[in-house]
Amino acid sequence: MSNQEDRLKTLIGHAKEYGFVFPSSEIYDGLSATYDYGPYGVELKNNIRRYWWEAMTKLNENIVGLDAAIFMHPLTWKASGHVDAFNDPLIDNKDSKKRYRADVLLEEHIAKYEDKINKEVEKGRKRFAESFDEAQFRATNPNVKRSQDRIDAVEGRMKAALEANDLEALRQLIIDEEIKCPISGTANWTEVRQFNLMFATELGSVSGESSTIYLRPETAQGIFVNFLNVQKSARMKIPFGIAQTGKAFRNEIVARQFVFRMREFEQMEMQFFVKPGTEMQWYESWKAKRIAWHKALGITGEHYRFHDHIKLAHYANAACDIEFKFPMGFKELAGIHSRTDFDLSNHEKLSGKKLRYFDTETNESYVPYVVETSIGLDRMFLAVLSAAYEEEQIPAKDGSTEEGGVRTVLRIPAPLAPVKVAVLPLIKKDGLPEKARAIIDTLKLEHNCQYDEKDSIGKRYRRQDAIGTPYCITVDHETLKDGAVTIRERDSMAQERVPIEHLGRIVGDMVDLRGLLRKL
Repeated sequence: MSNQEDRLKTLIGHAKEYGFVFPSSEIYDGLSATYDYGPYGVELKNNIRRYWWEAMTKLNENIVGLDAAIFMHPLTWKASGHVDAFNDPLIDNKDSKKRYRADVLLEEHIAKYEDKINKEVEKGRKRFAESFDEAQFRATNPNVKRSQDRIDAVEGRMKAALEANDLEALRQLIIDEEIKCPISGTANWTEVRQFNLMFATELGSVSGESSTIYLRPETAQGIFVNFLNVQKSARMKIPFGIAQTGKAFRNEIVARQFVFRMREFEQMEMQFFVKPGTEMQWYESWKAKRIAWHKALGITGEHYRFHDHIKLAHYANAACDIEFKFPMGFKELAGIHSRTDFDLSNHEKLSGKKLRYFDTETNESYVPYVVETSIGLDRMFLAVLSAAYEEEQIPAKDGSTEEGGVRTVLRIPAPLAPVKVAVLPLIKKDGLPEKARAIIDTLKLEHNCQYDEKDSIGKRYRRQDAIGTPYCITVDHETLKDGAVTIRERDSMAQERVPIEHLGRIVGDMVDLRGLLRKL
């Protein structure tokens, strides 16, 4: 088993043990690719959603919110192209009987060449030290050039096959590159077939084609059909955006890698309506804004990279992903897409209703272009969790309240942490529990707090580290005399004595979401 697989399994185990994520319907042996968020998972998820929502709607006076229904008129999905074009190219290995997305097999194959390049670059950096010129090294090193040539060749053939919907060419590329099934180790592949990802169901009591509706495969279409409703009621002028979070559903055949790819998932999307001809400047602007939102969390920049789409979706004239270095390698976390006027124009044609914006200053009427920013909330949850998880050796020290040995800590950014502060009486008698409860009463309206009196103080610290609590407050006998407590910081384990009356300000300064928003 690889280190990547080990780390992902460790994360999955930690998430279940500490109440972040459970397999859905586990008492019935679970349901593939569906998960339930536990007590700490739902708090982390809510905090990430709130950070996204407030960054969109509080910091941009020209962005407003929407919560559209999951069920929509079936013609919505005809207009959007999902009925005809929302397909994945699937291929089976005849020996393992496992099914894969053909494009993902090729992307993972390309990633191996990228890993080779990165290893060569690291060798060069160690060899040449301060005189190392990475750009020149990449341009001149024969091993790097050889790998880059292979990447360019595979990407070129892959793009041509996908754009032409040439499934045989896609299969031939997999065979030519000698890509093998990770399970069987063979290249005994079937033909490539297209599979539509939408879930269909019946509306009402009468079954038949006329009553077939779909679970939405994306949240964006609810925004598009409400474009004029929002624009007129909120008195918005172009450029403006509509933000929405909510569940979407895709019948993923190859659903795996924990909450990274699920059949029921949550999206956070914002559609930004602009004047035609200005979309590319807004596309670049939103690329910069979105990566800044991620980096404000303090997760190192090496975890992120932009990746331009090899094949553009049917609605786009430019598209890129923000990829994150998950335990299984760099994968798509978020996307920025220039969707042109595809959606509004198609809804206008199929519905017979005008979806145009009238500019009172120029007396122009036009169908706006759209720049979309989209992020998977579940993927962002996994990104935060995987970047935060750490095991570290703690030396035992005489007189310290910290216990020696290995501690597992989730270094979740404090404003996103499920529990912000734990209040711990040193012992559960002598009035210390009552004092600790009184402190919680002063903090709980502002912050999610936790009380714990079981086991030694060192073990309680470890439990809070494992769920990512940024601050622990310990109440001891001195507290009853001097009105001060010990506050312990999660990451450094540094402890400081502070007056109780200062706790609200101290904790607030450290965990307030506004601290993140000020960075944007």
